[in-house]
Amino acid sequence: MEHAIIVAASVIAAALAIGLAAFGAAMGDGQVTAKAVEGMARQPEAKGTILVNMFISVGLIESIPIIAAVIALVLVFANPFIK
Repeated sequence: MEHAIIVAASVIAAALAIGLAAFGAAMGDGQVTAKAVEGMARQPEAKGTILVNMFISVGLIESIPIIAAVIALVLVFANPFIK
């Protein structure tokens, strides 16, 4: 019985981790991109610098759901809480 509860809680935690990380990354990517476009519209001569900084920021933001996916896979397939 305890084993089934731990497995069910792990699956729910994995789903929440991936879902919240994806939602947070989507919100962050949207804000970064919107501000970058706004900055390029205000200063077209700084387009190159703004674009490079935007790509670096988006790459760093996208690393969070990847880490969450790895943690979720560990919780589901190599659960450290199961004896």
